[in-house]
Amino acid sequence: MKFWFIGFSLLAIATAQAQGQAGSPSVSGAPTPIQITASQGIEWRQTDQEVIATGNAQAVRGDVTVRADRLIAHYRKKAVAGTMPAAGTPATPAPASDPESVLNNGNSEIYELEAIGNVHISTPTDNAFGDHAVYNMDNAVLVLTGEHLKLTTPHDVITAKDSIEYYSVKRQAIARGTALIVADDGRSIAADTIIGYLAPPPAGKTAPAPSAKSDKTPDMLGQAGKLQKVDAIGHVVIRTPNQTATGNSGVYLPGPDVARLGGNVHIVSGPNQLNGSDALVNMRTGVATLLAAPGGQVAGTVTPNSAAPAAK
Repeated sequence: MKFWFIGFSLLAIATAQAQGQAGSPSVSGAPTPIQITASQGIEWRQTDQEVIATGNAQAVRGDVTVRADRLIAHYRKKAVAGTMPAAGTPATPAPASDPESVLNNGNSEIYELEAIGNVHISTPTDNAFGDHAVYNMDNAVLVLTGEHLKLTTPHDVITAKDSIEYYSVKRQAIARGTALIVADDGRSIAADTIIGYLAPPPAGKTAPAPSAKSDKTPDMLGQAGKLQKVDAIGHVVIRTPNQTATGNSGVYLPGPDVARLGGNVHIVSGPNQLNGSDALVNMRTGVATLLAAPGGQVAGTVTPNSAAPAAK
């Protein structure tokens, strides 16, 4: 279980941030343009500093595409070096003849991008779905909300009821409200809230190129920093092919691929059940070990001639 949803968020955010820095050069030295299309029209509100695309709206920059019923780009005059204008600060519209020119010239920058209705954010390998998405460039925060929130990656499907958020400065990704991560092999972690923490990227580290001998995509976290830990809070349920373990809270460590559950823990394996205060679950092997609290003991029901979780 690799939990690549944070990698997707990072990739989408990095591109959105590049859109905010409309005049920043690409590898070739020229700005990468933002391609905007809409079936009902593109409105340029110079007084409000907004560009609004309506009806099957689509914004494309590089490998990231944002689709929605409506896209709103809030822009402003680019700040003088060393300053940061607050969102909403009046600014003189950059001289241009059309909305796309405003977003692609070097005198203006997007400080917030909003997608409304049937939102679909995609990369060559990943997809995010929701009803509403807002990315604030000043704070480096992405919030995806609405019905049927979902992220799909080559390895996992992530769903949540309330929101999926990414905080670039804190290096945190949060899925709130009946959050669920299901790996392609059927293993899963569910909780009221799931929080992922990323390690700082190694100095000078770049994402590895795909191997000529492999058709697998490169590690999207290679450039952004590895996932260090996942916290699961409230009504935690960990499922492997052979067992189901529940508890009040849990911590998952991707390195050893193990999770620890705490608080009113139950482990169920077929007809067998063990109860205790803590448990260790090896996500790779599916083996769960129940631990007794200091001075306490574990208890359960074991059916003869059936496999049972280990207890200590």
